[in-house]
Amino acid sequence: MPDTPLLDKVKLPADMRGFDLPQLKQLAQEVRAETIDAVSVTGGHLGAGLGVVELTVALHHVFETPDDILIWDVGHQCYPHKILTGRRDRIRTLRQGGGLSGFTKRSESAFDPFGAAHASTSISAALGFATARDQQGKTNRVVAVIGDGSMSAGMAYEAMNNAVEATSGQLMVVLNDNDMSIAPPVGGMSAYLAGLVAGGTYRGMRKLGKKVAEHLPRPFKQAAKRAEEYARGMVTGGTFFEELGFYYVGPIDGHDLDNLVPILKNAAAITDKPVLVHVVTQKGKGYAPAESSADKLHAVVKFDVISGKQSKPVSNAPSYTKVFGSELIKRARLDPKIVAVTAAMPSGTGLDLFGQAFPERTYDVGIAEQHAVTFCAGMAADGLKPVCAIYSTFLQRGYDQVVHDVAIQSLPVRFAMDRAGLVGADGSTHAGSFDVGYMGALPGMVLMAAADEAELAAMIATSLEIDDRPSAFRYPRGDGVGVEIPELAAPLEIGRGRIVREGTAVAILSLGTRLQESLKAADLLAARGISATVADARFAKPLDLDLILRLAREHEALITVEEGAMGGFGAFVLQALAEKGALDAGLKIRSLHLPDVFQDHDAPATQYDQAGLNADQIAAAAMAALGVAKGAARA
Repeated sequence: MPDTPLLDKVKLPADMRGFDLPQLKQLAQEVRAETIDAVSVTGGHLGAGLGVVELTVALHHVFETPDDILIWDVGHQCYPHKILTGRRDRIRTLRQGGGLSGFTKRSESAFDPFGAAHASTSISAALGFATARDQQGKTNRVVAVIGDGSMSAGMAYEAMNNAVEATSGQLMVVLNDNDMSIAPPVGGMSAYLAGLVAGGTYRGMRKLGKKVAEHLPRPFKQAAKRAEEYARGMVTGGTFFEELGFYYVGPIDGHDLDNLVPILKNAAAITDKPVLVHVVTQKGKGYAPAESSADKLHAVVKFDVISGKQSKPVSNAPSYTKVFGSELIKRARLDPKIVAVTAAMPSGTGLDLFGQAFPERTYDVGIAEQHAVTFCAGMAADGLKPVCAIYSTFLQRGYDQVVHDVAIQSLPVRFAMDRAGLVGADGSTHAGSFDVGYMGALPGMVLMAAADEAELAAMIATSLEIDDRPSAFRYPRGDGVGVEIPELAAPLEIGRGRIVREGTAVAILSLGTRLQESLKAADLLAARGISATVADARFAKPLDLDLILRLAREHEALITVEEGAMGGFGAFVLQALAEKGALDAGLKIRSLHLPDVFQDHDAPATQYDQAGLNADQIAAAAMAALGVAKGAARA
């Protein structure tokens, strides 16, 4: 445990509001040390939090949180914020079952007014809070802290475009610039200029100048306006934000509390228009292993604080993400029309590997899923073979484009949906729970789910063969099951599943990742004298009707198993059976899926137990359908 004498006195932000600058600097160093030590125990997002330590201290010092609203975008910056807002005693439960969320969460603390685990939402939410304040006659202040990556999404600009008209009171956006180099390097002069333009004297002179300009002839008035704004833009880089109607302050050094605190105080006093404070920070600041790492230790497992070495378990199988990247490279070597697109997640989707092999055929569009989908649609319309690699949970943001720009036009965009299903410590916001339902609802869509890494390779091959309609394949977070992958996988017959194990009494029809658990369930049933067929559906759309009807006809009970929400594969199977009259003869059927709740973060094994998707529970569902008491053998 680090030595933190000053932090020990801070239970809530109010305890630090009387601190002077030397004390705030000491507090920041202690918060940094506490953050490093805590994440070394729990794992989680490290680099982003280290980059905003001074900013977090300054904001809670200047603003009267929680009465003043403070929103973090994306929420993985929030670990220092949690330490300062009454949760230090639980900070080593981050991302653990029953512990603190890795993101801001409304149900967790009054200091988390808005949950932020997806990017680019903060300005819209802050504008909502500011408008609610104005409507209710309150006077509290509203601040949104948004990372430069989050500023790549159109939603942020939609909110900024609306902000000037929607609120008449204070609204501050803090742009945390730590990667994209929006502005040139900062130093003493830029900090001085930022303090100057945020100060009352400059703003008073500016208002006076505007009043004088109002009495000038129109051409001179417009010239004066342009000269003033572009002069500030040349010095500070803020012309773009000024044109959106914001008062721009910056860029300033986000680690220099001597300048940061007074500038935030001055900017907080601006109430005649929204203000954007541009701070430049260093991701991973103050921890050498993070500063020297290519990703600034963005996301880590447990690690040694001294060396920074992470405790990564050795696996006997490649991750599904790596399999995707490697297989796509194989295909791209054979077909120059294959291109790949991701939305700010090249390493998370495996496209970092593809990008190394084919840099000219790899496109990272930033946090802009809507654009990514339609960008792919345009390429597909002109003969390329785009593969759109986006996490299942993030593809939800581009669903309108999937419908209108891809599916209605029958364009052959291939959607690679990583992180399908449960995701452990990242919790409900990052779980890929709904893609089977939302993609399977679209006419013409070919929708596949990989049961193992060899199946994933085959589904990649299949999608690249489809040239007359869209296709999608889903695969989970984590490692494969250790099966051999062919040198060049053959495409699957569209809409055809496979029988993996033959039985007689009950059929277990699995889609995707729970096939191995279904096979274990069949073993458990066999030990009780119950013969089970296990089938891998492979396709959620089009369904293998011949296989499903055979299973219904030849077995007393049918159990569908999927790692997705209700309204997905099981619902598709039930509807097909009903339409074909296969339920009329008394077939016993059960549908196992994710529970109808947003599951909190926890260890994956615990999450699957909660969901009822482990082997014991699959076997229990089969016995219940057959009317066999739990633990009993069938006569």
